[in-house]
Amino acid sequence: MTAVNIKSVDSPKESLYYQEQANEVALFDYAYQHQLPVLIKGPTGCGKTRFVAHMAEKLNKPLYTVACHDDLTAADLVGRHLIGPEGTYWQDGPLTRAVREGGICYLDEVVEARKDTTVVLHPLADDRRVLPLERTGEILEAAPGFMLVVSYNPGYQNLLKGMKPSTRQRFVALRFDYPDAKVEQEILIKEAGADSHLAFKLVELAQALRRLEQNDLDEVASTRLLIYAARMISSGMKPLEVCRCCLAEPLSDDPQTVAALMDVAKIYFDE
Repeated sequence: MTAVNIKSVDSPKESLYYQEQANEVALFDYAYQHQLPVLIKGPTGCGKTRFVAHMAEKLNKPLYTVACHDDLTAADLVGRHLIGPEGTYWQDGPLTRAVREGGICYLDEVVEARKDTTVVLHPLADDRRVLPLERTGEILEAAPGFMLVVSYNPGYQNLLKGMKPSTRQRFVALRFDYPDAKVEQEILIKEAGADSHLAFKLVELAQALRRLEQNDLDEVASTRLLIYAARMISSGMKPLEVCRCCLAEPLSDDPQTVAALMDVAKIYFDE
């Protein structure tokens, strides 16, 4: 059965940091208050998952996160019968638990799931807000607080892995991108404990690398990778070593491309 991350609203913890970029917090909150499903589009590492976790915390709702993949089945989402010491019993999947409890179910990279799996979302993503459980004969009405959220990276979309229009048009959509320079610097200072000078240089480097996307790279330096780099440099590692292991190598397997990325890094971190 597919593993999910379940966030308990009862366990004490430090508040999750999230730096708002535009008006996404208010838009998400509006969708929640009006029982509308949300689709979040954006590149890898731009903060989609962190945003959903932040909103679940803000709304004080349990969060069920499913990382979608090719082998994800409808039973992984809805549930299945299992055999125990006392015989056969039914075990809810993460989607069903969220529907019963009025929580948030978040399907990360939903286009990676098989299309016959995502069809189970349709009756939950319109005004019916129901989840038919064929194996038990139940038709569950979603609790008032239930919210369905899905995300994907449009850059990965192709004819074989794309969201069907009939599915996509059931959602209100938010488009994410990497933060502007000032916001991204604030994220590095807060999230990684970087000083303002280091944050500035890393963001400048990232912007230079991102300009190479159309020419040499399938992916660009994400905010997530910048946070990793800022943490390692702040802990005392040599900046160019960090640039290699946190930026250049994760972005390409080609030695020549990695060398070219390091040439750019040396402009900003000359040792």
